[in-house]
Amino acid sequence: MRLGIYSDLVYQRDGETLSNNRAFIRFVTSLPPRVSELVLFGRLSPVPGRGPYVLPTEAVRVVGLPHYERATKIWSLLRAVRGSAGIFAAQCEHLDAVWIFGPQPMSMVFAWIARRRGVPLVLGVRHDYPQYIRNRLPSRWWLWAVPVAAGMDIAFRRSAKFAPTVALGDALARRYSRGAAVMRTGFSLVPRSELRSLDAALAVRWDGDRIVLSVGRLDREKNPLLLLDILAGLRAEDPCWRMVIAGDGPMRDQMQLRIAELGLADAVTMLGEVPNGSELWELYRRSQIFLHVSFTEGLPQVLLEAQAAGVPVVGTDVGGVAEALGDGTYGLLIPPADAAVAIEAVQRIAGDADLRRRLVSAALEHAAQETLEMQLDRLADFLQDAVETYGRGSAEGSRAFGPRSGRVHRRGWAEGHT
Repeated sequence: MRLGIYSDLVYQRDGETLSNNRAFIRFVTSLPPRVSELVLFGRLSPVPGRGPYVLPTEAVRVVGLPHYERATKIWSLLRAVRGSAGIFAAQCEHLDAVWIFGPQPMSMVFAWIARRRGVPLVLGVRHDYPQYIRNRLPSRWWLWAVPVAAGMDIAFRRSAKFAPTVALGDALARRYSRGAAVMRTGFSLVPRSELRSLDAALAVRWDGDRIVLSVGRLDREKNPLLLLDILAGLRAEDPCWRMVIAGDGPMRDQMQLRIAELGLADAVTMLGEVPNGSELWELYRRSQIFLHVSFTEGLPQVLLEAQAAGVPVVGTDVGGVAEALGDGTYGLLIPPADAAVAIEAVQRIAGDADLRRRLVSAALEHAAQETLEMQLDRLADFLQDAVETYGRGSAEGSRAFGPRSGRVHRRGWAEGHT
């Protein structure tokens, strides 16, 4: 199968090497050899450089689209649409299917082109788009963008009547169950080889320094300042607690100021962004607790990474966090913005070996079912079924996605009605 994929990503070129700065690209470029060729559509940066994720060259091809800096540069975006549409339409003739991630302005155009050209179309959804836009408005003058995003979200969901959808988490999968088949996935980046054994996870020592790890962007919706309040509270009772923060973002300077105010300079290590891979896996394995305190979330990949490393998790009960933690089976759920409850949860795990065993054992079993390889195998089956049912010239092309209409797929082709 020759599969085209569009997600709103920017690719960088350094000589013959193409790269990207989003860990998600590791998931999609792992599809070969499950597909014969992967064609990635994305903006090509005019500035030479290299991101942390180098693209493989075998069975992966990048089709560069006109560059625009960001979606808030409206006129630049609109100028890019025409050229991008022509490039995408020309490539459609050589593809067996296209997987379009949205809703987003360019994805709406590409989905329309694919349908007009009769190319089997699969939708991809990773965000609650109106909420995603609401949390990223540059100023109050951009409030108009929220209803626009809601309109695109409605239009994209209507497309799910005739196009199958791959959705991140159960909540989005339910929203897109409007006729065609829906596959729920987590876009795992944890390979089978990185799963930790239960014995190794339970052998972690708790009688010396205790490290709390956080991995994520330092921006408002992630509420990173709360991490420091939690650490200060923990250290007030036990100075053995330390914190490692992997991530970068616009609140980094505020974090540094707050660290100084709380007198935590010797207890906090800020690493900046750590690319997904072996260095990150080692961070998890060197930690006693994983702490996640966001205000909003989809289905956080970092929670699955912590589970695979056998690290007990404490996470705020927002968005898809409860789903990722099995409603408390794989980690402890806490309310957002409540340092006292978070401190209590961390201390509870630290003081209860039986609780740690239950959480870690359940988490490792869950992670073993959601490795990169297992999710890719399920996805490849879903995409192949899409091509067979919704191929070029198929009578299903203008109707719903064949006889599997309305089903939500989780384990292979296991199904549940919504």
